[in-house]
Amino acid sequence: MPIDGNVQQIDALMNELKISNAELVAASTEQLTFKAVQKGRKGRALSLKMQRKILNAIRTLKPERNLALKDLFNY
Repeated sequence: MPIDGNVQQIDALMNELKISNAELVAASTEQLTFKAVQKGRKGRALSLKMQRKILNAIRTLKPERNLALKDLFNY
C-alpha cells in the first residue's frame, strides 16, 4: 500500500481539464462518491476498484484523452 499524502497525477489532470469533483461524480455511472474523488486527489490510497471508477468517469467526460490508471495514480 502506498504512503498516504502524496498528491497524485489525477489532481493536476483534473485541474488541467477543468473538471470539478462534482462533474466527475455526476459523470459516473458507478457509485462514485465525492469523498473517494477527494481522497484520490489528495493522495490517500484507493482500492483498485475505486481507481477504476474514477478512470471510467474521466473517460466518460474526456474520451479523446485515452487515459489509463498509470496516468492518474502513481501507486
